Amino acid sequence: MIHTNHAGQAPKIDQTAYVHPSAVVIGNVEIGANVYVGPNAVIRADEPNVNGHADAIVIESEVNVQDGVIIHALGGSTVRIGKGASLAHGCVVHGPCEVGEKCFIGFKSVVFNATLGSGVVILHQALVDGVTLPSALHVPSMTAVHNNEDILKLLPASEELTAFATKVRNVNLFLAEAS
Repeated sequence: MIHTNHAGQAPKIDQTAYVHPSAVVIGNVEIGANVYVGPNAVIRADEPNVNGHADAIVIESEVNVQDGVIIHALGGSTVRIGKGASLAHGCVVHGPCEVGEKCFIGFKSVVFNATLGSGVVILHQALVDGVTLPSALHVPSMTAVHNNEDILKLLPASEELTAFATKVRNVNLFLAEAS
């Protein structure tokens, strides 16, 4: 379902993107080319800033937003999902937030008030809160990252993890094109 927000801002969705009929997209949302938005995803840019309008949620091209994903932002903040990123089942990306190109955010993980460099791989049920992660790091399943000390414990994403993230994205790009 595609809705305007309280200020009359309507989503802008590229004609090559696929948004499942059960997904909810509200307000100042921009969805780029060849994006896949799966069943029951919720993308809400409806909380007003001090001027009464919602700041944008921008989803760049070739992004995979799987079922049950929630993307939302506090009033006065933005969310940007970089080209080729993959957001897995049930994860939450809550702004202010910037997700770099080709990042992977795993099942039920939460990313809040964070910046992810390109190629970051966050596995399942992890929490990334209030930090900036350099490119190509791996956040293991069930890991909480709250500060620089936590970041220093992270290792680079392996070739296997990067290949896994690419495979997931490519399958969902196929689904977007086939729909």
